Amino acid sequence: METLGAALARTARLLAARHESARLDAEVLLAHALGRNRAYLYGHSDEPLAAETGARLAALAARRAGGEPVAYLVGRREFWSLDLEVTPGTLIPRPETETLVAGALDRIPADARLRVADLGTGSGAVALALARERPHAFVVGVERSARAIAVAAANVRRLAPRRVRLLQGDWCEPFAEQSLDVVVANPPYVAEGDPHLERGDAAFEPREALAGGPDGLQAIRRIARSAPARLRPGGWLLLEHGEDQGPRVRETLCRFGYRDVRTLADLAGRDRVTEGHRP
Repeated sequence: METLGAALARTARLLAARHESARLDAEVLLAHALGRNRAYLYGHSDEPLAAETGARLAALAARRAGGEPVAYLVGRREFWSLDLEVTPGTLIPRPETETLVAGALDRIPADARLRVADLGTGSGAVALALARERPHAFVVGVERSARAIAVAAANVRRLAPRRVRLLQGDWCEPFAEQSLDVVVANPPYVAEGDPHLERGDAAFEPREALAGGPDGLQAIRRIARSAPARLRPGGWLLLEHGEDQGPRVRETLCRFGYRDVRTLADLAGRDRVTEGHRP
């Protein structure tokens, strides 16, 4: 009978032709098939692989070999040390979006009871991260997609009940004038027709969560235009964007009257988040 270690090595070889993360992917899929965490694999490599578990692993590996994201196959993704439920109805949270969280935390004092909006919350990743780090803040996640907001609601119930409110709506529209202190958003910012939309995980994710019009900035301009009316004086807007979009996003925020506009780099040193405040 095949051992867990042998099954892991075999699955990694199967995935290696298409995925650079083959070994990690194989570990995640095998752990999921076993109903265990990855740490279990390291101390049980000689354990026999049950036939039922082997069948589950084979099915998962075949789908991954076909390109499906691991996060959708196992229904989970870690973000900001939070174990989030994700589905094909939500964008998969990415490490670079933690730059958006870190930037927002710099604008939300730890003891302040500020009102914070996460526009296009998706799985609720950013809203939940902010609520964890700033328990005195009132955090609202806004999402247009009914499928996505259902996933966000499940994550909120499990991770931060009563600490994050969810609203179904379009960007800033659900909010009254001067009702917010901080607005954050990871809007769609990939240009329509960009080949990256057909590659990797992006090919399986909701197109409306990725594609931002002909130049990728359609949603960013809309948020930048509408947020000042909702922000209180001195309130901040922070927008995630593509690594080559920093100059254009800064120009957009300046055009709509934001002050102290600057761009923050992610851990790889790439432009990732631009912020500015209402005078």
